[in-house]
Amino acid sequence: MENQSVGILVGSLRRDSFSKKVALYLSGLLEEQLNVTFLDIASLTMYNEDLDNESDTPQAWLDFRREVEAVDAVLFVTPEYNRSMPPVLKNALDIASRPVSANTWSGKPAAIVSVSPGQLGGFGANHHLRQSASVVNLYMMPQPEAYIGDIANSVDMYGVSGKRTQDFLQKFAGAFVDWINRFSK
Repeated sequence: MENQSVGILVGSLRRDSFSKKVALYLSGLLEEQLNVTFLDIASLTMYNEDLDNESDTPQAWLDFRREVEAVDAVLFVTPEYNRSMPPVLKNALDIASRPVSANTWSGKPAAIVSVSPGQLGGFGANHHLRQSASVVNLYMMPQPEAYIGDIANSVDMYGVSGKRTQDFLQKFAGAFVDWINRFSK
């Protein structure tokens, strides 16, 4: 059987973001069992339904929709902005869910890792993203939930360095692979 594919979306555009470091670490754990692709959301302009027609749809939206359609599962790694997900991540959800009749997220297993320099580990972003994901028919992994607080003490210039965080992410990655395999065709 061919490996399932997972698309990773990072909710931070910052070059040295904590989310990006966690996503890279997770990709290394997942690529032993899955085909891993990072889905770039930096070039997506804000969704505007007036542009979503046969002649005006931005090429970046069309390309992104094809990329989402091509993966079997989705992993979101995100910081928290004002107790919510970053707008760039919400925009990506909106773009790939339109038109509603061609929602490219629909039916895919998914999971979220949220990170924060604070103690709550991005709890608000995680749950806000879960709420939006349910509307676009993503099947969100219920357990283990992944809120990584005090992230600045778990990463360094090379990536994820905290042993507790590494151990947790390894367990999370294993659970995510199991979750994806439940939906195998």
